[in-house]
Amino acid sequence: MAYTPNIYTPEQLPDAETLYANLLCAVRQEIQSLPVQQVHLVGIHSGGAWLAQRLHRDLKLVQPYGTLDISFYRDDFDKIGLHAQVLPSEITFPVADKHLILVDDVLYTGRTIRAAMNELFDYGRPASIRLAVLVDRGGRELPIAAVAVGGCVEPAPEGSLVLSQTEDGGLVLTVESEEH
Repeated sequence: MAYTPNIYTPEQLPDAETLYANLLCAVRQEIQSLPVQQVHLVGIHSGGAWLAQRLHRDLKLVQPYGTLDISFYRDDFDKIGLHAQVLPSEITFPVADKHLILVDDVLYTGRTIRAAMNELFDYGRPASIRLAVLVDRGGRELPIAAVAVGGCVEPAPEGSLVLSQTEDGGLVLTVESEEH
C-alpha cells in the first residue's frame, strides 16, 4: 500500500510534531520492504540530522545512523561561499551495498539532495537511496522525489520553511521571510 502524504496550505500548516508523526509512519512503512539489518538512516545537517536521530530512536533501529554536511558539495559553493557553521559528516558504517534512507527537513529544488547523494557515493556504492522529508514544498529544479513525506505544502509559501529544535528535542516549523 503506497503512502500518500497530506497536503496543506501555508496558512493551515500543522505543527512540526504532527508532520513528524506522519513522517515516522511513512518511514516505518518504507523500511518494511527492506532487510532491516542493511538499513541506515542518514540525516542532512541540521534539520535532517535531528530527524534522522529521532527516527532512529523511535523506529528502534539497531544499525547506526549517519549525518552529512553537504556544504562542500553544493553546486552554488563558488557563488555563496562556505556556510558559517560547517559541521563534520559522520558516516561510521560501510555504505557499500546498504539501503540508505536520506533524511532532510524541507524538499524544495532538489539541489541539496543531489549534493548529499554525491557525498554519499564518495563513501561507497549503496544498494539504494530513498528520500524521507518532513515537508515537500514543491518547486523542483531536478528530478528528485521523496518516498516518505510528513506533508506537502501547496502552494509553496512565500519565504522559507525553517525547522528548529527546542531544548527538550521538540521540533518547530516556521515560515520566515526571504527579505534580509
